[in-house]
Amino acid sequence: MDKVLVLLLVTLAVAYAVPDPRGIFINLEEGELCMNSAQCKSKCCHRTSGLSLARCAPKASENSECSAKTLYGVYYKCPCERGLSCDVDKSIVGSITNTNFGVCKDPGRSRE
Repeated sequence: MDKVLVLLLVTLAVAYAVPDPRGIFINLEEGELCMNSAQCKSKCCHRTSGLSLARCAPKASENSECSAKTLYGVYYKCPCERGLSCDVDKSIVGSITNTNFGVCKDPGRSRE
């Protein structure tokens, strides 16, 4: 019984001494490996090709390429920052193949 108590106290001491308890699987910073956008602080898990590793990336800024919402949670082009919309022609095939790319636009500005 004493050994179990000592082991429990040591385990709690080690767990409490961890300097950055942000987690291994959620709240990931830009550049960290991810499997889904829900894991990233930016909410964008990005990969450059089908064979590359996905990493957390910042959302797309105005006039940058973007993707509409993906079914898979991993993007080839990140979605737009808050307040911007992705001006894209959506298609069913594009949703499946993750190729619905467009450009981030400010919907409040008049179109010229």
